[in-house]
Amino acid sequence: MPFLIVACARTRMPLLVIGAVLVLTDRWTMPAAAWVGVACLLLGLATYFRLMPARGEPLAVLPPVTGPWVAVNSPTDRVPSHGLLAYGQSHAVDLVHVPDTGRDAGRRPGERRGSSWHPRPETFSGFGQPVLAVADGEVVRVRDWQPDARAWLGKVGIVLFMLVAAVRELGGAGAVLGNHVIIRVAPGTYAVVAHLRRRSVRVRPGDRVTAGQTIAECGNTGNTTEPHVHMQLSDSSHPAFAAGVPMAFRLADDTTGVPAGGEFLPSERG
Repeated sequence: MPFLIVACARTRMPLLVIGAVLVLTDRWTMPAAAWVGVACLLLGLATYFRLMPARGEPLAVLPPVTGPWVAVNSPTDRVPSHGLLAYGQSHAVDLVHVPDTGRDAGRRPGERRGSSWHPRPETFSGFGQPVLAVADGEVVRVRDWQPDARAWLGKVGIVLFMLVAAVRELGGAGAVLGNHVIIRVAPGTYAVVAHLRRRSVRVRPGDRVTAGQTIAECGNTGNTTEPHVHMQLSDSSHPAFAAGVPMAFRLADDTTGVPAGGEFLPSERG
């Protein structure tokens, strides 16, 4: 990966922290320190959101789920797919389960019926669905203690979620990803699956896994409006200092790629 991309990924969080400290303590430091702090903040924000996403041939892996899942925030539509480069998310994709039965059968994200704007995660068909290893590799990082939150639906729910997300951002990568598993799938390449159900992770650091092995369950932890699986490849096992790596899924129809937003994984539906 080009040096400038790696440098941006490794320095964005230190720049933001140093900038904030210098600006907030300017009354006790030299006046010039505040301007240095502002410069650090601006550069850190640039690398946090849009500056220097990785390019190149995507690495093909298996999808982390099977069944009727639809893509949201896909790198097929834009890069960075989640609107920012932080935490190695530039080429990440979100996958949401669409039920085959029940009152919400066939309904996609945002179409759920019901009067509650803050329902329990257990009412979603994706909650508790198996999450799979996307490739052979070694587990290097696990988090599974965060509790599953209620979902946020409708205009009121989304507005409140944005406020909560802004506060959660202060907690860093762990608070944003929620419960997650990170697997080294190649030298310098790590697969991250996130927003996992509390206490559902079946592997621990140092474990070897095989592609398609069940490693956890879909949950609703971290920055999420409803239960779904977040998947990304990055160049570091530490999300706070990671750059995103382009990825593609090896699909059941003998193609590779990532479904665009609103499209199902081809293994199940067109």
